[in-house]
Amino acid sequence: MSLKVKKDANRPMHRDEVSKWQWTWKEMKKNKTAYFMLAPFFILFIVFTVLPVFLSIIFSLTDFNMLQMPNWKGLTNYTRLFVEDEIFMLAIQNTIIFACVTGPVSYLLSLLVAWFVNELPPKIRAVVTLVFYAPSISGQVYLIWSTLFSSDAYGWANATLMKLGIITDPILWFQDANYVMPLCIVVALWTSLGTSFLAFIAGFQIVDRSMYEAAAVDGIKNRWQELWYITLPTMRPQMMFGAVLAITNSFGFGGVVTALCGFPSVDYAAHTIMHHLDDYGGSRYEIGYASAIAVVLFIIMFGSNILVKKALSKVGE
Repeated sequence: MSLKVKKDANRPMHRDEVSKWQWTWKEMKKNKTAYFMLAPFFILFIVFTVLPVFLSIIFSLTDFNMLQMPNWKGLTNYTRLFVEDEIFMLAIQNTIIFACVTGPVSYLLSLLVAWFVNELPPKIRAVVTLVFYAPSISGQVYLIWSTLFSSDAYGWANATLMKLGIITDPILWFQDANYVMPLCIVVALWTSLGTSFLAFIAGFQIVDRSMYEAAAVDGIKNRWQELWYITLPTMRPQMMFGAVLAITNSFGFGGVVTALCGFPSVDYAAHTIMHHLDDYGGSRYEIGYASAIAVVLFIIMFGSNILVKKALSKVGE
């Protein structure tokens, strides 16, 4: 009897028999080498991501201009945003329009192009991948579109339309509120095959080919069914990674507009939350008000990520 008790006392404790923190601490000590290797990333993540988010929430409740000590204002900044600031409401409208168009379209475009590229022979696949990926890393992409839609008669678009007799006078493409948003959306989509595109290609590469043979026995009849029931569920982590990037890019597209249309854009036609944030935080130094704008943007992006996560969990069902 005593031997049995001694044996039970020395056995590893089950998670249900100890508190959550005790079990976590024991696992951390067991895997201390792995945690040591991950420590630099966690430190940088906390210092440059988690901490700024908490500071933004705190500063959004104050009147802070970086020169004087913050004064507590409560929800005054948020009231000013949604009740008094008409430009901010326009920025929300423009941001949602841009995100709803570019986010899903760029995500599906990256997925479909990656699927197409994955079917090519390895050597050709490498070349085609570079061709599609190049616009997202090219530093001269905005110069190309600025030249294409130049406002004078020598711009390619104006010159072609005038030659065909469609227009008689040059169109001020990026100075006309009717054209600013559509052109910026087109440019954003053209440069959207970036990191998520590469992640999708990597995801297609890890799918076990034997799964397709087993699926054919179970009744899978065509490539679309293979994609929906086998390929996409297998590469769900890559799909989630691509979705996060698509959401981040669609809500943070301010650089596209600034490069093409200047700041601010004509009649605020493409003024976004990011532009409003840069205006108050980088130009006016109203850090408290800019922090409130940043918190609103964070909430919108966080909510979008939750919705996308739930949608991706249903893939393959």
